[in-house]
Amino acid sequence: MLCAEIATSSCNLQDTEERVPQKVLQVRLKKNPTTLDPARIVDLDGARIAAKLYNGLVTFDEQLMPVPDLAESWHLADDRRTYSFHLRRGVLFHDGHELTADDVLYSFTRVLSPSTRSPRTWVLSRIAGAQQYMSGQAASIAGLRKQGRYEIVIELSEPFAPFLCLLGLTTASIISCHSMPSDRDDSVFLPCGTGPYMLSAWQHNQYLVLKAHERYWAGSPALDGIRYAIIPENFTALVAFEKGDIDVLPEITSADYDRLAQDPIRRACMLWQAPLNTYYLGLNCQMPPLTDVRVRRALHHALDKHTILQRILGGRGSVACGPLPPLLRRVHIPDRYPYDPAAARALLQDAGYPHGFALTVYQVTDTETLDVMQAVQGYLARVGITVTIVQLEWSAFLEKVARGEVPAFWLSWWADYPDAENFLFPLFHSQNWGPGGNRCRFRDPAIDERIVAAVRIGDGSQRHAAYQDIEQMIIDQAPFVWGWHKSVVGIRQPWVVGITLPPLPVMERWDRVVITEEKQEKPPGRG
Repeated sequence: MLCAEIATSSCNLQDTEERVPQKVLQVRLKKNPTTLDPARIVDLDGARIAAKLYNGLVTFDEQLMPVPDLAESWHLADDRRTYSFHLRRGVLFHDGHELTADDVLYSFTRVLSPSTRSPRTWVLSRIAGAQQYMSGQAASIAGLRKQGRYEIVIELSEPFAPFLCLLGLTTASIISCHSMPSDRDDSVFLPCGTGPYMLSAWQHNQYLVLKAHERYWAGSPALDGIRYAIIPENFTALVAFEKGDIDVLPEITSADYDRLAQDPIRRACMLWQAPLNTYYLGLNCQMPPLTDVRVRRALHHALDKHTILQRILGGRGSVACGPLPPLLRRVHIPDRYPYDPAAARALLQDAGYPHGFALTVYQVTDTETLDVMQAVQGYLARVGITVTIVQLEWSAFLEKVARGEVPAFWLSWWADYPDAENFLFPLFHSQNWGPGGNRCRFRDPAIDERIVAAVRIGDGSQRHAAYQDIEQMIIDQAPFVWGWHKSVVGIRQPWVVGITLPPLPVMERWDRVVITEEKQEKPPGRG
């Protein structure tokens, strides 16, 4: 199916690749994006492309702090609930219309509208009146209003300090209110953004082409465009890269990393994404013997996380000292549970398990994950814990874990937005047992209370101090075994300059990436 089906949008989508200028960055895309509608995007590839098509009111700087984007400034009232955003003037959408408060009002209302069927209404659901609007009890959103042509006012139902971070997400992207006629099914229209690139061609499951938005408010991109080649097979993508047909592989496998890293030129061209994730061995805190904190602490001491990270993952990441990624913690903390089999055996002895116990660990069917679990199996055997590994396909695995039917499981948690609350609340608040994120079924009333209190603290330094105290309480309870924060590693050709893999896909704009004249030379490696 061609995207020409949605060419009725005033974004004027082209459906022929030949119309794209020739100086184009060639990028591998593993699979066809489900949608490029920011209200419906849930996949990583879709979010990466959307970052180039749209802008939000705010974005993030290198320290992951909210900074102005389409809003040149904002003000938070003394009630800590009411934000006033002042829009940049002269910003043009791809359809030529100027950005106004009407577009912001339209974009946010559309996300929350039941007819849009957005899977991410939670991003904006804290706006006062959002729940009533979504349930059909109100015709508009009480806490969302414009104030003149270039000002938008957002009132929350209660103070929530990370709200600015939510406005930097793909879901909160601003689209033109002129691009989707109300008398048509908007599911077949391409939303029109203000980003540095616009969609030029999309042959589903084959390629997707972006061309430069020459009237981009922050300056025309250095590239003429970006062509995403949809290549599902890793081997095929690597061959294309080594022949010089692909300029960027956003992610390479462990095996490819090990081989490519041996070449000094290739190693210098590797792109490292700072991790905003935590990989962990989940423990069902309601299932004996994992109900005993001494047993949970013993599991920590039993695993040599550093060796597993180095030998199986090639050192692509850092050992976790707690559930929060270092980028969100902003301070160094010592490892409370270093590798110490003797300490693990002593804790098991004290808990009444001198000879260990049997433990079944569930994982998603995946070769690398199996390698990790077999290493975990070996280490736990040394302290008397006999591990049985069960592999399931993703949906069956997630269902069993969410229902609390498994004693232990291997998972990871990735940040949606750069605030520690995005880990602390979903993973550890008892309100989120099961599908909500707290798959360990951990409950601590004191931690629940502190998490809720922390997000109401307006001062950033005080809030982060509260987050640190909460994390220390969680570390003490050890509801799961945090393993590491894994770095995604990609690779570029030597002629690609100025490209990065930022921690969040919404930051991946690539409007200052340059292709140098070196592209005319023979690429290193095969080909």
